[in-house]
Amino acid sequence: MNWLERIQNMKIALVLVAIIIAIGSLLTSNYLITDLQHEEKNRMEVWAEAMRSLNAADENTDLNLVLKVINGNNNIPVIVVDNHGQAMSYRNINKTFEAEEDSIAYLSRLAKQFMQEGRVIRIDLPEDYNPGDYINICYDESLMLRRLAVYPYIQLGVVVIFVLVAIFALFATMRAEQNKVWVGLSKETAHQLGTPISSLMAWNEILKDSYPDDVLLPEMEKDIKRLERIAERFSKIGSIPEPKPEDLTDVLNRVVLYMEKRFGSKVTFTVHFPDDSVIVNLISSLFEWVAENLCKNAIDAMEGSGSIDIYVGEEESLVYVEFSDTGKGIAKSNFNSVFKPGFTTKERGWGLGLSLAKRIVEEYHKGKIFVKDSQLGVGTTFRVELPK
Repeated sequence: MNWLERIQNMKIALVLVAIIIAIGSLLTSNYLITDLQHEEKNRMEVWAEAMRSLNAADENTDLNLVLKVINGNNNIPVIVVDNHGQAMSYRNINKTFEAEEDSIAYLSRLAKQFMQEGRVIRIDLPEDYNPGDYINICYDESLMLRRLAVYPYIQLGVVVIFVLVAIFALFATMRAEQNKVWVGLSKETAHQLGTPISSLMAWNEILKDSYPDDVLLPEMEKDIKRLERIAERFSKIGSIPEPKPEDLTDVLNRVVLYMEKRFGSKVTFTVHFPDDSVIVNLISSLFEWVAENLCKNAIDAMEGSGSIDIYVGEEESLVYVEFSDTGKGIAKSNFNSVFKPGFTTKERGWGLGLSLAKRIVEEYHKGKIFVKDSQLGVGTTFRVELPK
C-alpha cells in the first residue's frame, strides 16, 4: 500500500469516526431531551394541580403544600391566562418586557405562542365561579432544556473542526515525509553523479591532450557539461536557492536548442516570444528542468512526431508560458491527476516528471502550473504562470 492509499484510508477512517461520534451524540442528546420534556410536562401537571387547589381553597384549607409546589418552580417559564386569553399572572419570564407600554398584551401573545406549540394545561374553575370558566397554564421549555437541545450541534461543530484539523495535520505530516524522500533522493542522486562526472571530466582533458583535433571531443564535452547541469539541478532540490533576474526567452531558447538536437526533425519547435526581453526571477537550472519535462511529455504524447508551440506573454501581474502540442490529449477528468506522483499513462515511466515540475514552479518560483486546455486526439496546452 503506497502513501497515497494510506492517506485516503486515514481520511475515510477519520470521517467515519466523526460520523459515529456525531450520530451517537445526537441520539444521546435526543434521548435526554425527550426524557426532560416528559419530566417537565409532569412537573407542570403537578404545578397546574396546585393552581387548581389554590383556586378551589377555602378558609379551612391548608395551603402550605400548595404554595410550596407553586413557589418551587424556579426554571420553567409559565403564564396563566383566563378563558379569554388574557394574561393573569406569570413566573420565570424574562422581565425586560415590563418596560413596554402594554406588558399584559405581550404576555398574552407569548401565552398564545406556547398554546400553539402544544404546551398548555387547562384547569376548570370551581362551581362558585361563572359556569364554564377555566384558566390555561401555558408553559415553555426551561433554559436548561433549550441549552441541551443546542449542545449536540455545538458538539458536532467541534467534531467537524477536530476532523478538519486532523486531516490538515495528516496532510502536513505526509507532505513533510514526502519532502524528506524527495530531498534525500535528490541529494543522493547528485552525490552519486558527482564521482563519475569528475572522472569523465578528467578523461576528457586527457583525450583532448592526446587527440586535440578529434571532432567528437567537443560533443563529449557538451554531454559532460549537461551531466554537470543535471547534477546541479538535483543538488538544488531541497535547498532554498535564491531566484535571480533572468531573461525567460533566453532560458527557453536553451531548452528548445537542446530538445531540437536530441529529437531531430521529427518534432518541430516553434517559439512565439515578445520582441523585448522578459525578465523574471528564476532559478534557471530548475526552470529549464520544468520546460524540458513539459516538452518530453508532449513528445511522448505525440509518439515522437509532431509540433510543439511555446508562447510567452505578459499580463498585469504575471508572466505566462504556454506549451502546446499535437499529441493524443488528456481527458478532462485527469487535468489535476497528471500532477500527482505516480500518475502516468505510459507503459514505462515513474510518473514523477509533472509532479516535480509542479513542485519547482509552486515552491521555488511561487507560480502556478496547470492544464489550460486539452482535446482528445487534438493536443494539450500546459500553462505556467510566474509572478513579475
